[in-house]
Amino acid sequence: MYGKPKKILRKKLDELEAQGLYKHEFVLHSPQGVWVRNSKGDKLLNLCANNYLGLSSHPDVLEAATRAIQTYGYGLSSVRFICGTQQLHKILEERLTEFLGTEDTIVYSSAFDANGGLFEALFEAEDVIFSDSLNHASIIDGIRLCKAERKRYPHANMTALENALKDAKNARMRAIVTDGVFSMDGHIAPLDEIVALANKYDALTIVDDCHATGVLGDEGRGTHEYHGCAKGIDVITGTLGKALGGASGGFVSGRKEIVQWLRQTSRPYLFSNSLAPAIAGGALEALKIISHSTRLKDKLNQNTQRFRQRLTEVGFDIKGGQHPIVPIMIYDSVLAQKMAERLREQGFLVISFHYPVVPKGQARLRVRLSASHEPEQLEDAVRAFEKEGMALGLI
Repeated sequence: MYGKPKKILRKKLDELEAQGLYKHEFVLHSPQGVWVRNSKGDKLLNLCANNYLGLSSHPDVLEAATRAIQTYGYGLSSVRFICGTQQLHKILEERLTEFLGTEDTIVYSSAFDANGGLFEALFEAEDVIFSDSLNHASIIDGIRLCKAERKRYPHANMTALENALKDAKNARMRAIVTDGVFSMDGHIAPLDEIVALANKYDALTIVDDCHATGVLGDEGRGTHEYHGCAKGIDVITGTLGKALGGASGGFVSGRKEIVQWLRQTSRPYLFSNSLAPAIAGGALEALKIISHSTRLKDKLNQNTQRFRQRLTEVGFDIKGGQHPIVPIMIYDSVLAQKMAERLREQGFLVISFHYPVVPKGQARLRVRLSASHEPEQLEDAVRAFEKEGMALGLI
């Protein structure tokens, strides 16, 4: 009977509403892009998508996706090891390996699945995993699925990490796992220092680079290129759903033996339908675009520097430093939601983030910049932030 469970859930939902913490979905009535439309047909400047390089609606990406459907069909109706592997999948894995500078790559249906399928396949009860306290939910859930001992170290605290590594000297395998870029704060992990500790204490280094691939480094290869420590990285997990086309799909790239083992044992890979041909085709085109030129990445960097500087000048408290994730701290969850609503009324799509997505008292507006944004559009956004921030007493 559903009666008692319904009452329990209804009470919890009502409590969320009363606390101002209920998350309402914003429904697009347009393709993803720098401009989007709401249900009323209003056009809003999109400031909250992970469309870092503006490729989600790029004509060449759309054409490649359409061509892939025409050539390879709509879907595979199968998993990879039965009859769900197409030439497109193998080419995509080869191109990702080449771009990232690794030994091999395996593609998943999502980046969440990539993290969900990594740890259970690799680690046993006699192993220890060291995880940054601000790591993404997919990393946390992936680690929970394995039997290894789990040790969480304070965010980016290398002294605490080293002490924990020393204490686990008798483990069969040790592994340090971190986000390359922490999605709520825009902080870039000290990956070079992590690699140094991993080398010192014979540990694997695993980095989730979902918010860094295509964005960080001279050629956009990610956090390992940004810090100049590519040779010390054993595993990179990432996504095709942000800079690399914006659809969906994820991957694990790294040491050859690790990838080979994942093909044999990783449950999301073995038991989930293969990545749709259109997504593989579009992602291949996105990789081609960013491999041939850094123009989009360079423009993204310029947009990021200017927007961060201007918001700081008008008086907002901003976390992070160099990444196109721009957390504008409001602290109060109700005020954050009001600010986001007022900005949407002014024609700017901004979403507030509050507990439980971020800790209590750390509510924020999280802007994500794109190479598709023009300087004058971002200046208009700054003026709107200033106006509404003053009206609410935030600046």
